[in-house]
Amino acid sequence: MMDLGVPPSGGVGGVALRPPRHRVERRAMALWAARGLAFSLPLVGVLAVAYAFWSASRPWTGPLLVAASVLVPLHAVVMPLWRYRVHRWESTEEAVFAAEGWIVRQWRIAPLSRIQTVDTVRGPVEQLLGLSTLVVTTASSSGAISIRGLDPGVASEAADRLAEITRRTPGDAT
Repeated sequence: MMDLGVPPSGGVGGVALRPPRHRVERRAMALWAARGLAFSLPLVGVLAVAYAFWSASRPWTGPLLVAASVLVPLHAVVMPLWRYRVHRWESTEEAVFAAEGWIVRQWRIAPLSRIQTVDTVRGPVEQLLGLSTLVVTTASSSGAISIRGLDPGVASEAADRLAEITRRTPGDAT
């Protein structure tokens, strides 16, 4: 396993924060690339239209269009690779661990005693790529932990396992 660096010290509910063990599916890179392109390509289209109509009066649109045309595909390649290196997850008898991000890295831990709901979500692009998201809602102001890019069987099995363990775990979130 690749070293992800040293996580912040301490922990939550007696569970130490540590690097999660499991990677997400490699297919998640296609999901992140598709989302990146869906966000970036309209910008290139707007710049292309601006260049077509106003290049004579606004010559700065040409270089901006060229820069965007180079950066958008670069972003669609680099960002998914970087996110795949960082994204990890794990569930144990004590907690759910998640590490995510590509510019800002986030380490999250949810002690089982704080879990309120466990769900799986599959959007249209996730269904097309054979992926699923595990959503663990906690009694926390930080919000739910969403683990994107899991195989649907793995996500379903993890949700069932967490629901069963949470049901048996005494705590203040029940």
